Amino acid sequence: MEQRSLYFTAPGETAIQESRVTAAEDEVLVETTVSAVSAGTELLIYRDEAPGSLEADATIDALDGDLSYPVKYGYATVGTVTETGRSVDDDWRGRSVFAFNPHESRFAATPDSLIPVPEGLPVESMALFPSVETATSLVIDGRPRIGERVVVFGAGIVGLCTVDLLSSFPLGRLTVVEPLEQRREHARELGADRAIAPAEVRTELEFDGDPAGADLVYELSGNPAALDDALDVTGYDSRVIVGSWYGTKRADIDLGADFHRDRVSIESSQVSTLAPDSRGRFTRDRRAAVALDRLRTMDTDSLITHRIPFAEADAAYHLLDRRPEAAIQVLLTYE
Repeated sequence: MEQRSLYFTAPGETAIQESRVTAAEDEVLVETTVSAVSAGTELLIYRDEAPGSLEADATIDALDGDLSYPVKYGYATVGTVTETGRSVDDDWRGRSVFAFNPHESRFAATPDSLIPVPEGLPVESMALFPSVETATSLVIDGRPRIGERVVVFGAGIVGLCTVDLLSSFPLGRLTVVEPLEQRREHARELGADRAIAPAEVRTELEFDGDPAGADLVYELSGNPAALDDALDVTGYDSRVIVGSWYGTKRADIDLGADFHRDRVSIESSQVSTLAPDSRGRFTRDRRAAVALDRLRTMDTDSLITHRIPFAEADAAYHLLDRRPEAAIQVLLTYE
């Protein structure tokens, strides 16, 4: 059958290319309903700010090769199973499923790589599953404790999903730092105690008590300069969790002031793997189940700002690149 796939072809350029796809005997064919654009990672590729020689993602079968142009990318696709291979149970036919698959009109996949959409959960909400799973992983890695002062830098879709999860904890204070007012307002609606602009960090973000500073800081903005700001709000024995991927952009951070004596820790968090100290109790399946439970209760409608036809996908990336203040989560829709 005909398959239309989105390719990043050059800096600031995308193209939809046609090919043929068939399901092998151990696969199913999925017709896509909607896919979510991951603004952070996909804009790095769109802007040629991702290392081209880097493997796309060894943990996702649908993402093969590296990140050099031309490249198919994306990992938040929801659709309906329309065909089953000879060795696949016919019960799969007609199911609504999620796949870590690039943006394309239909695709073949093995059933074990698919997540059935839970009954009652809208397909558009399910397209946000990777963001909620990432937020779940960030919270597991950060290990927030009762009464702690937590700061989140960045209120994009992952940042907002993280705020939603953190707001259920009995924290001392949850503060969000975000340059765009619309996103600050969303953060407040999702449970942040305060949401301030980056320019206000040094004047407005003060933590009384001993020890001073934030206990736990998340850097989720995608902006390397924000990592230095994140360090500025730490105190003795604070923890900084970096969920941003900067691609080829370098972070210029000051480690010569209080960082060394204050024993501040900086830890990367990436959803493709589980942190070593979590693997004894958590598996990827258990983490996914937790994320699905949170997704059921999250107000995803407020996070989805644009629905753009797949045929006009280039407009989606132009919007996110040129007018980030206008969008939070962009969905591509398929007829």
